[in-house]
Amino acid sequence: MNQVALLVIAKAPLPGRAKTRLCPPCSPRQAAGLAEAALLDTLDVVERTPAVRKVLVFDGDAGRWRRRGFELLAQRGGGLEERLASAFEDVGGPALLVGMDTPQLTSELLLDGIDALTSGNCDAVLGPALDGGYWSIGLTRASRDVFTGVPMSVATTLDEQRSQLDRLGFRVHEQPPLRDVDTIEDARAVAHEAPWSRFASAVAAVA
Repeated sequence: MNQVALLVIAKAPLPGRAKTRLCPPCSPRQAAGLAEAALLDTLDVVERTPAVRKVLVFDGDAGRWRRRGFELLAQRGGGLEERLASAFEDVGGPALLVGMDTPQLTSELLLDGIDALTSGNCDAVLGPALDGGYWSIGLTRASRDVFTGVPMSVATTLDEQRSQLDRLGFRVHEQPPLRDVDTIEDARAVAHEAPWSRFASAVAAVA
């Protein structure tokens, strides 16, 4: 088995805290339901993917979202850049991290990142998101410098992160782009891409 840990960084899908950009047209409760479905789909695909460790890096009460075979770590730090850096430090060793905003994620995509990190040909993995961010990041070794000064959740996040990796001398394997779920249009498009998913069923119930 490979030595790359799979990490899911997520927060509790609570009304008023999760997927607030879906409101309107969704109510806060409906938006939280879509976030919960996306998280469950993400955990399902990670559960099915061979990895030496599987870790849920969570903000909130993990409770019902805990899975057998997953370690649980609390998120540490203020902004997202600090939380990402802390997640890699807390796990140590090579790791591939994804969020909860791409329920169309597949084992094939995860294995693409894992294989790259174990190939000896790259030091980092980056999965572009269509909104200018990224849906995956993997590192062969933890380095807080990777995230220091990189603005998160803006249209230039991907470019800034790629430039930071270049400045540090990291060889980067780029994964296929995916659409993050931010707006109701994103939700409908992702549901169409993954009609088998919990997320698609949740979208059909509210859209």
